Amino acid sequence: MQAALNSRSLAAEEEITMARKIKSILWMTLLAALVSGFGGTAHAAGPNLSGNWTLNLAKSNFGKFPAPQSITRKITHDGAKLAMTIVQKGAQGEVTSELAYTTDGKPVTNKVQGGESKGSAQWIGDKLMIDSSREIQGTTLGQKDIWSLSADGKTLTIDSHVTLPNGEFDVKQVFEK
Repeated sequence: MQAALNSRSLAAEEEITMARKIKSILWMTLLAALVSGFGGTAHAAGPNLSGNWTLNLAKSNFGKFPAPQSITRKITHDGAKLAMTIVQKGAQGEVTSELAYTTDGKPVTNKVQGGESKGSAQWIGDKLMIDSSREIQGTTLGQKDIWSLSADGKTLTIDSHVTLPNGEFDVKQVFEK
């Protein structure tokens, strides 16, 4: 009987010790995640996206949208400030847009042809996510862009998910320096 009680007491102590170790590991993991920026917080900086970028039509895919004749993006990226001039040429002429974001997730409003675009930009690891929406002729267009820069810094890929009242579409734009 005494041996059984001692055995139970030893098992209970081992259980408490194991629970303390697990709790300690969980706290260290949480602390490491907070310090490294994991857990949904925006990273302060990712790769620098500055440069003059030209669309490579052959590598891009516009899905159900008509492909433009050309797109160029002049991007200035300084710390959390991201500004760009986009020139798009197509069947209906040339359109130039000036957009500015901060990469800290704060909301911004940009003036675009026909109105305003509201959005935000933030780093998700080494990828930049720009989430935006705008009204076009009484219809809301939503767009989520994921920007990724190649290891050599010479190719910028923008994968976009576009949401319209009549459906959702994906577009891939590949730009080269």
